[in-house]
Amino acid sequence: MLTVNDRDSSNIIQFFQELPDPRSTVNRRHLLGDVIVISICGVLAGCDGPTAIAKWAGLNDVWLKKHLALPDGIPAKDTYRRVLSLLDPRSFQQCFCQWIDSLSILSDEEKASHRKLIAIDGKALRRSHDGKNGLGALHIVSAWASDQGISLGQVSTGEKSNEITVIPVLLDQLDLKDSLITIDAAGCQKAIATQIVSGGGHYLLALKKNHPTLYHEVESLFLDHLDDDFSRCPVSRHEETETSHGRLEHRMYYQITAPKKLYGCSDWAGLKSIGMALRLYEQDGVERMDARFYLCSLRRNGKQFGHAVRSHWGIENSLHWCLDMTYREDESRVRDRNFADNLAWLRRLTLSLIKQHPGKESLAMKRRMAGWSVDYMMQLLTGKHT
Repeated sequence: MLTVNDRDSSNIIQFFQELPDPRSTVNRRHLLGDVIVISICGVLAGCDGPTAIAKWAGLNDVWLKKHLALPDGIPAKDTYRRVLSLLDPRSFQQCFCQWIDSLSILSDEEKASHRKLIAIDGKALRRSHDGKNGLGALHIVSAWASDQGISLGQVSTGEKSNEITVIPVLLDQLDLKDSLITIDAAGCQKAIATQIVSGGGHYLLALKKNHPTLYHEVESLFLDHLDDDFSRCPVSRHEETETSHGRLEHRMYYQITAPKKLYGCSDWAGLKSIGMALRLYEQDGVERMDARFYLCSLRRNGKQFGHAVRSHWGIENSLHWCLDMTYREDESRVRDRNFADNLAWLRRLTLSLIKQHPGKESLAMKRRMAGWSVDYMMQLLTGKHT
């Protein structure tokens, strides 16, 4: 049984009460909740592994003893490594999700009226390969609440090609009701569409040439209607212009009702509309254009469609780029799969906490500030900002 320091009844340990302790009962000197909380704080403060976590904890032992039981003092580095290697990643994530939900980032009224926008995408931990044991780089498929900047879950796989098999596992962990799930071409599968609709959610799936007949039919349909600006077909549209990295981009979004005669239309659960995102930009002094096509279970709404497409593209900047730049995730050399999976989740979880803080500092600076000031760290942990 985990204990909570009476002086701090709001301690996050309460969310790990039901988490099974995977360690042997022999010589178990430290409480599971203490080890987990110190690991969270350490990663928030800039630690990249067990050694750094133990060093940070040793330097902040007085503060930690005010909030944690610590019956045998500050754990050594091997304790953090052992716990993170043994914990079941799925159970570990579920506890965190309950904690994040308790921070009430959205009010009950907002939750009732707000459709969650969840992007699902994969990222490789490039230096986690283990040639000696024939293992490639660990690939993490994440669920990211795009509008809130919150990690909702992740599943790991040894190969990018296995995304098709792990996406359904990840979807099983999520509350899909009233959510719009955006997935790239790897997840554009009939079974995945059915799973999302059966769970009470909606989907926006990127359509590419992995479905060649359907792709070419959708492409031809939009190109045909573009010739006369959709005069023969009702369309919802949205346009936006943005300057990014000194490059001007003009984006146009078109969404039409899925024709009943569309190839395989009835095989896609809940399919109501198809969309095209057209991007015009200049690169190396040459004007370029690219078009992407989508299947959607929502009725046409150009602005909503454009926002969902942009939000999914944004996962590269709001999640993957931040993990590489702020956390140096690609440089991680952790080989143990469970350990790497749980450490990756700690990065995503703490990144979610940092993104909720309203301060104008960069993510990297906020992380440094958490290492410098335990008061600032407490703001991140509790969601109570000053």
